[in-house]
Amino acid sequence: MSAIAPEVSDPMLRPIAEKVLGGVVLSAADGETLYRSRDVHGIGRLANFVRESLHGDQTFYNRNRHINYTNVCALSCKFCSFYRKRGEEGAYEMPVEQVVETARKAADGGATEVHIVGGLHPWLKFDYYTDMLHGITAACPELHIKAFTAIEIIHFSRISRMSIAEVLTALRNAGLGSMPGGGAEIFDDRVHDEVFKGKVRADRWFEVHRTAHSLGIYTNATMLYGHVETPAERISHFVKLRELQEQSLGMPACFNCVIPLSFIPEQSELGHLPGPTGLTDLRTLAIARLMLNNIAHIKAFWIMQGIGLSQLALDWGCDDLDGTVVWYDITKRQGKGVHQEFHVEDICRLIHEAGRTPVERDTVYRPVRRNAAGRVEVEAAMTEN
Repeated sequence: MSAIAPEVSDPMLRPIAEKVLGGVVLSAADGETLYRSRDVHGIGRLANFVRESLHGDQTFYNRNRHINYTNVCALSCKFCSFYRKRGEEGAYEMPVEQVVETARKAADGGATEVHIVGGLHPWLKFDYYTDMLHGITAACPELHIKAFTAIEIIHFSRISRMSIAEVLTALRNAGLGSMPGGGAEIFDDRVHDEVFKGKVRADRWFEVHRTAHSLGIYTNATMLYGHVETPAERISHFVKLRELQEQSLGMPACFNCVIPLSFIPEQSELGHLPGPTGLTDLRTLAIARLMLNNIAHIKAFWIMQGIGLSQLALDWGCDDLDGTVVWYDITKRQGKGVHQEFHVEDICRLIHEAGRTPVERDTVYRPVRRNAAGRVEVEAAMTEN
């Protein structure tokens, strides 16, 4: 399918539209203009043009299972409603055997991926994490393990007294397949000091992902928006991701996907903030697609954007919805529990209703085919990153 050239009504957007049509990389100033413009539909059309130029009507999803192995965390980030201190009500730590059994049940149910992240537990040893990966690999070798944010990797480096490269190599040898993109938040020192004080700064996050790419470990990237950051700071975040991707494209691996995450203030220390509106969500997803020309996929994470808005986002630059998820304990909209499951049939119906073609993928965006028995047959060629 060939993308239809978009129309914009705001004169400020016309030079940007010309750049988009010509395949020219947008500047930070262009990104700030996109945030100032009131022509939100024109911005959506521009983002959809890029989305369809890359992927046509295809919309990707996967069969996955999130596992949050502990919510005990040494940090106390203001935006986070997930963390607990050991001994507090609601604090938990999963034994390795429970994590492995959860992964095995996911594989038995048809999942192709487990997504594993947790708090920075002060007392768990590094072999807890390698034993976890070894156990999952032994129990279900066909299951892809996407695990551990950059912040967790730095924590592992500290507790093991190993370098970042040594930690990543040990995890890869134990079964790590790829990494999620959490912990990025906003790459800005002002925002960091106000909201994420105590968490590592952007340079360390980039160090982890750059090292992972050099070792052949594909990663993803997030941006948490809608709290105290400015539009200019969001644009700077995208530009920095784009610059690292430019470096990584010459490495064995790179970023697969970017996931803009809508800040949910409920039950956090920033609960007095309103959080982003639906229009801010759509605008930010669209601008992500327009700014990140060298990253193939933009995800509308239905857990945080909501199902209805995520469906609409498929016309605003997004080509991926994540997957079945089942359990998500990191952040929750008011009234939502940790059991948040979306069945494959529902995902496909949602995508069809949006006028798109659902494509089941594996973690690195290879289309998945299933035989009559429901067994996975992954196509050999990876989609271009």
